[in-house]
Amino acid sequence: MADFVTHGELLDRVAAAAFDRPPAIVANAHVTGLGVARALSAHDVPVIAVDRTGNGAAPPSAAVDFAGGVTYPLDDRDAFRKDVEAIAEAAGHDLVGFGCMDEWVHALANTEPDGVRLPFADRDVIDAVLDKTSLYRIAEDLGVPYPATRWLSESETTVETAVQDLGLPLVVKPALKREFEDAVGTNVIEVETESEFRDVVTMADEADIEVLAQEKVPVARGEDASLASYVPPSGVDDAVGVVGNAKVRNPLGYGTSCVVERADLPEVEELALSVLAETGYHGISEAEFVYDAERDTYVLLDVNTRPWKWIGLPVAAGVNLPMAAYADATGARYDADEPHDATWVYLPDYLDLLATDDFRDVLAPGDWRAFLSGDVETRRDLTAGVYRPSDPDPAVRVLRNELGGHEYYCSC
Repeated sequence: MADFVTHGELLDRVAAAAFDRPPAIVANAHVTGLGVARALSAHDVPVIAVDRTGNGAAPPSAAVDFAGGVTYPLDDRDAFRKDVEAIAEAAGHDLVGFGCMDEWVHALANTEPDGVRLPFADRDVIDAVLDKTSLYRIAEDLGVPYPATRWLSESETTVETAVQDLGLPLVVKPALKREFEDAVGTNVIEVETESEFRDVVTMADEADIEVLAQEKVPVARGEDASLASYVPPSGVDDAVGVVGNAKVRNPLGYGTSCVVERADLPEVEELALSVLAETGYHGISEAEFVYDAERDTYVLLDVNTRPWKWIGLPVAAGVNLPMAAYADATGARYDADEPHDATWVYLPDYLDLLATDDFRDVLAPGDWRAFLSGDVETRRDLTAGVYRPSDPDPAVRVLRNELGGHEYYCSC
């Protein structure tokens, strides 16, 4: 457990410590950052968690050795770089950087702080993957299915022609989701009418944000699948990974994942790795697919070039993606196990969903007994995001935030 301190105090504490291996610097310090910290701490990697506020779930964890403030990169990217470089200098070691939200990944990739090893591809490759315009063009060339899409930036595409081609309702997405999320508070908008569609396009034009229109995919609920992988610099032939099935989301169908199971879906793995190979991306990523019930196939939605909320699932299934990335960056030894079945649950969102009338529990009675007794930590087939009986303080922090004690925004 680490007290979250100011940047100056963080430098003093890091400088006073002795490290026998490069520390990991994890940014930001909430649910995903906690998952990364726990994955690395299990292999005795020292973890420095940084954020703009101390209200996230990670700082109270026993997996975090130091926690403190840095400049938020969207406020001042150069100041962020200087803050991180100062931490590396204080440590007397290179750091290994893990960005856990897009803006933190971009900040590390774009500023390339001295003294920080980045276990992922350079910024041009990341931009090409995160930009849905280039991502879907690559999918088109490879024959990887993706939702029917119209680019509003193309001169021949108008609001009217997009509606004619795709029908209503349809989905409006940004080419780069973070800038859209900053502008409107979400990274996807479903519109029911042409007038609503026109309003969103006008707003995007005024903010100079490129958007695209997509069909509303007839998704088979509960069949979403993602390849969670680490691709080393040597390429996809040496990749390790696990396919996860987002069995339950809150809200149902399109919300945040709250129950994810390891799945045996080689077709998803093959499609995802073909896209990653074509982009030249290496590092941790999540390639997201949904199952199109009408086309009877998986279609590519997105690729996240970073850890994400259920990063604990592949770890539980025997494939520790953060440790694989750390090992490649430092020359340490890590060999992933053969993946085995496992289920990851985010209890706050799942309990919220269980309180509604239109959902039935998918967990077994033995799973609930394991959570309530603490035996979950002895099970290799079950894990939870945040909640861990032997490391309770992160769950206490999340509970206090939920009850209004603190405020922390993160889309994870």
